[in-house]
Amino acid sequence: MAAAATSCGPRAGASGCVVAAAGKDSVTSFQRRGPKASGPDGGCRRLASIAGTRPSVRNGQLLVSTGLPALDQLLGGGLAVGTLLLIEEDKYNIYSPLLFKYFLAEGIINGHTLLVASAKEDPAEILQELPAPLLNDNCKKEVDEDVCSHKTPESNIKMKIAWRYQLLPKMEVGPISSSIFGHYYDASKRIPQELIEASKWHGFFLPEKISSTLSVESCSLTHGYRRLLHFIQNIICEEGFDGSNPQKKEKNVLRIGIQNLGSPLWGDDICCTENCNNSQSLTKFLYVLRGLLRTSLSVCIITVPTHLIQNKAVIARVTNLSDTVVGLESFIGSERETNPLYQEYHGLIHIRQIPRLNNLIGDVSDVKDLAFKLRRKLFTIERLHLPPDLSDTVSRSGKQDLAEPTKLLGPGCGVTAGGKKHLDF
Repeated sequence: MAAAATSCGPRAGASGCVVAAAGKDSVTSFQRRGPKASGPDGGCRRLASIAGTRPSVRNGQLLVSTGLPALDQLLGGGLAVGTLLLIEEDKYNIYSPLLFKYFLAEGIINGHTLLVASAKEDPAEILQELPAPLLNDNCKKEVDEDVCSHKTPESNIKMKIAWRYQLLPKMEVGPISSSIFGHYYDASKRIPQELIEASKWHGFFLPEKISSTLSVESCSLTHGYRRLLHFIQNIICEEGFDGSNPQKKEKNVLRIGIQNLGSPLWGDDICCTENCNNSQSLTKFLYVLRGLLRTSLSVCIITVPTHLIQNKAVIARVTNLSDTVVGLESFIGSERETNPLYQEYHGLIHIRQIPRLNNLIGDVSDVKDLAFKLRRKLFTIERLHLPPDLSDTVSRSGKQDLAEPTKLLGPGCGVTAGGKKHLDF
């Protein structure tokens, strides 16, 4: 230590002082300079500094929010950049557009670039219908008011028969802290116009892209799918989302939203007949689309009317080509709509597939009995809590209806609801 101290004299060089400091802190000069080499110009930190993103605690993958914090928790923290989320539309296409709009609204709030594609609605009109964000100051107040307005008199009565339900965690509809990932949105209000004008977005409206004279090509893709793939590829390359422009220091995420993919509006006939001519068109489109996502800072959400596809083999291939698959099952038009057992909910949500990123086993949620409800302001996802089985109020048909979903959803409501989960409760 004495020799190291004398080396820092007037005749000693800069390296001597570094060695002395290293001897004092037991850290070499190489280790001290390591963090500087991976500073703001390093690749990892540059990706993590993008607004509205965070690295996954499991595999380090960059994540973005779906716009629903409860759904983010079910998917392992959020949507991984470079992946594809498939939303299976409900029967009457009422609730799936809400998830689609939440995803786009989250991109506008975080300053992400949007690419909206539709064959039914003009993308400009879709952006005008996005829900308004709930600010941190008013979020808790708005959530409390919405929950109180939907409370029934029976919910205020303490259950004495099913006493074991009292041990379950309390339902938290709103955020538990200000540092929660993602934002909450008010479905009864529209996003401010100034936020839409300040955002950067690209629209693809299929009726405007199709010309009057279509040339027959040997490619098995439909004309709408080909035009959409070229449009997405041009946006990714021109704006540098694929890393082709190294001079671009500010990195951003491209959020791609495609609505009603696979429907006859896109020129696809998989929903019209079981033995269709273009059965491979949708699967080839998804194969090429996922290749574009893997090589760029982009994430995509698509909605598909799987209940209209008659060929189950096509549904299986579409599911395999998607990274994350979420299904919505609405109670509208079914016997459960008038069943008192399900009067608190509007449908079931199924997490059918979760991606396997940098590992062999994907994250599987331990909560399988999930239901959703659309309140006056919020779209919430909760555990399916059914009322106690009272012989005076529950009929035999209701009991049989209850037994069917429990076999499909999981071993039971109370068994799978183990620990504290940051869903909407």
